[in-house]
Amino acid sequence: MSDTTPPRFAGRTALVTGAASGIGAAVARRLVVEGASVVAVDIAADALAQLAVDLGDACAPVIADVTDEDAVAAAVTAAVQRFGGLDLAFNVAGSSRYGAVTDLAVEDWDFTVDLVQKAVFLCVKHQARQLVAQGRGGAIVNVASLNAHIPMVGGSPYSTGKAGVEMFSKNAALELAPAGIRVNAVLPGLIDTPLVAPVLGYEPAKDLFLERIPLRRPGSPDEVAGPCLYLASDDAAYITGTSLVIDGGWEISNYADLSNLGTA
Repeated sequence: MSDTTPPRFAGRTALVTGAASGIGAAVARRLVVEGASVVAVDIAADALAQLAVDLGDACAPVIADVTDEDAVAAAVTAAVQRFGGLDLAFNVAGSSRYGAVTDLAVEDWDFTVDLVQKAVFLCVKHQARQLVAQGRGGAIVNVASLNAHIPMVGGSPYSTGKAGVEMFSKNAALELAPAGIRVNAVLPGLIDTPLVAPVLGYEPAKDLFLERIPLRRPGSPDEVAGPCLYLASDDAAYITGTSLVIDGGWEISNYADLSNLGTA
């Protein structure tokens, strides 16, 4: 890119959920560096406020629970009111509660699936409505997980929800293509985020994971943000309905068996 070439997202507005930390924060930061205005959505008020301070006027923080449809709709409205419209969306927010299938509380299943899967549906629904109304297309990237393809012991709601995100992204891509809206999913593996910190901080579990990852290390949030931005960029203009696995080769190996961890 020459000195006179504008950044690839100059003049565009993006909405990022889960923006206060991890992958979402990395996506938001990269977008601003590359010229975009960003509506940063999260429920973590303090971390979101700090992100907004760091990114300045290009970032509008919105505190919202993405499992609440009214809150999601309001976040999209905030993008229109603050920056004049919406061009891109990155649905990153997620968390999980764990338990064996035979013991898992319904409340823990609902918490996980609602945040991981239903929230993506709600976000895409309202983001796409705005993009369709504008009539100039757009791009949406949904963050699923390698667990969409590979199950994990104790993680049935998370794996199920993320598998749903992957298929929902394909379905949305099919429906929204006539409006020029592209929808893709990324499937990260072991990424060094707050959600994964308990695993990376416990050496026996960490070693079990790393021995199955051909690159022998966890990824960084920036290493997911880059592919996310690529899928939203004009370089990916002919890509929709696909899933990009970002896992250091983990999928071609084997998922760690955690069932006997700590029993020896």
